Amino acid sequence: MMEDRNPGATGMTLHGSLRYQIVRSKKRRRTLAICVERSGKVMVRAPVRATQDAIDAFVREKTCWIEKKLSQIRQEQTQHKPRAFLPGERFLYLGKLYPLRITDATNGQPPLHLKEGQFHLTENLREKAKDLFIEWYRKEAETIIRQRIGLYRDTLQVHPTAERITSARCQWGGCSARNTLTFSWRIIMAPLPVIDYVVIHELAHIREKNHSPRFWKIVEATLPDYRDYRDWLRKQGQLLTAD
Repeated sequence: MMEDRNPGATGMTLHGSLRYQIVRSKKRRRTLAICVERSGKVMVRAPVRATQDAIDAFVREKTCWIEKKLSQIRQEQTQHKPRAFLPGERFLYLGKLYPLRITDATNGQPPLHLKEGQFHLTENLREKAKDLFIEWYRKEAETIIRQRIGLYRDTLQVHPTAERITSARCQWGGCSARNTLTFSWRIIMAPLPVIDYVVIHELAHIREKNHSPRFWKIVEATLPDYRDYRDWLRKQGQLLTAD
């Protein structure tokens, strides 16, 4: 689940090198969760009343997983080249790559738009290209994700109280205790079946607030091939970025 962050956070060192930051939920979180951000920061989301000893024990239990994720991030960073927003550079949208074209005028079009298999960016706004891409992706995510929610909520017989698009880097989606759904705008770069998996995953949490076998049966009943799309995210998720 996604939650508000408490600016008061603590950190410690494990095994002489692993540091993490604790973010205590202001809402009804009941479980501990770890998020390893692309920056390499390790965040532990915890209930307000979780003890330091319980948090330390949880992190120790997950140390191997954390170190594996950190190693993966370091490897990805050596391979990843920052966006230059140059002509011909390709950008993902719904699982396909589209080249960037720099234009002199918009001809009544927005400064960034997708047309005839190309992203078109106005020359005099190139310095704002990253913000324009994020804004474009966010609007597309709002439209398409809400369409997919409408497609699947009746099938699952659930009714989210609200939907929000966020800038989350660690979670593609979330479902709060009050059944508010959140989705990272980055997921709009993934193929549509992958987006459907994330939407169905969060809708299923309205019925089952955990990852028990019962939860996965709900997901599988709606999307039998969900494992393929979950694996896609695990392997290709680092590509879903405008940086």
